[in-house]
Amino acid sequence: MAEKEHKAGFVSIIGKPNVGKSTLMNQLVGERLSIITSKAQTTRHRIMGIISGDDFQIVYSDTPGMIKPAYELQSNMMRFVNTSLEDADVILLVSDLFDHYDDTLIKKLKKISQPFILILNKIDLDTGGQTEDKIAYWQSALSFTHIIPISALIGTGIEKVFETILEILPVHPPYYPKDTLTDKPEKFFASEFIREKIFLHYRKEVPYSTEVVITEFEESEDIIKMRAEIYVERKSQKGIIIGKGGAALKRIGTEARKDMEVFFDKKVFLETYVKVAQDWRKREINLKRFGYGN
Repeated sequence: MAEKEHKAGFVSIIGKPNVGKSTLMNQLVGERLSIITSKAQTTRHRIMGIISGDDFQIVYSDTPGMIKPAYELQSNMMRFVNTSLEDADVILLVSDLFDHYDDTLIKKLKKISQPFILILNKIDLDTGGQTEDKIAYWQSALSFTHIIPISALIGTGIEKVFETILEILPVHPPYYPKDTLTDKPEKFFASEFIREKIFLHYRKEVPYSTEVVITEFEESEDIIKMRAEIYVERKSQKGIIIGKGGAALKRIGTEARKDMEVFFDKKVFLETYVKVAQDWRKREINLKRFGYGN
């Protein structure tokens, strides 16, 4: 009996902010790799999540939301999106029932040659007819071969997305060892858990002005000891992050540590410090230091 052909490829998940790209990525991979908040632009990096079977390997890429950059950090974020499009075998364009694209973005999408799957998310919020209306809108805009309505939040339609990707993927040997889950190191996910809590608990510009760097990461059999440095752009923001008597910072550290212990499946000892890096989002030298440079 002939062996089944092995399929493998890169699947880029793109779309505007807050349409559910990270939630979809986590559902497809079956692990919490991308942080999720209700605020736009939570995702800053290209994060790969890899699932493998006997005869397939899918390398998903969660990407920042597609925006017109206003400063250097956002320009670097959009470069992550463009890079993911360049090496993609399949593109998942994620939209939702409330999403509209302007003509400039539609024209950009039309120039992409790789096969698209339109993922119409948040159908659990349909109160009567919005799903059908949005499918008609997208068919007139780009004429998709595959349109899959889903709810990434509750898992509706995820299996259909997976099956459709497998149909389209090329025959190819695996790109990574079969037990690989992601391309990111453990320190990256530790910093993301802290950044997620900052997005959840602080308002206005503070979360967007914040970056987290893990400067020490020492792992033993039963515990991980780490030091995290939280960078803000102004001294006033440092005081906001720390809070009265250090209470706000303590809450961030406690909540992030609990998530880390679940993710790493061992005890975590976490020290957090807050520092100022003046206007770091606009300075290339700082962006490179924080992992956003070319």
